[in-house]
Amino acid sequence: MPTTSRRPRRTDTPPPRTGSSEADVLRGFLDYLRTSMAAKVDGAPEPQVRTAAVPSGTNLLGLLQHLTFVERAIFLGDPVSDWQATFRAAPTDSVADVVARYREAVARADDVLDGCVDLGAPVPGRARGSPPPASAGPSPT
Repeated sequence: MPTTSRRPRRTDTPPPRTGSSEADVLRGFLDYLRTSMAAKVDGAPEPQVRTAAVPSGTNLLGLLQHLTFVERAIFLGDPVSDWQATFRAAPTDSVADVVARYREAVARADDVLDGCVDLGAPVPGRARGSPPPASAGPSPT
């Protein structure tokens, strides 16, 4: 008799459904990704949150630290001189510290997004011609 396998029940929040406008879709996915990433780190135990699970050396806490810099650079126009360094949280930073800084950056970025009426226009907080964040992750050490 053949056995049927059941798919494991999904326990995370699924991506949002499409919205009624391009702006709604953008904000829905941004909110989903931001919330998902913060939830993966928030309350994660030490030292696991700092342990790299990939050859590049990236860990969850460092990734959230990096995303804080990305939010601030893209939406608030904060300059970053060393993108590689943004992937490392200070040893003195607790998980709660990094999560709080990320959520603060997201809240400030949302304030900027709330003022955007044209998705084709430059983000108000960014200086015209400023370079975007580097897309490459940390290099292996």
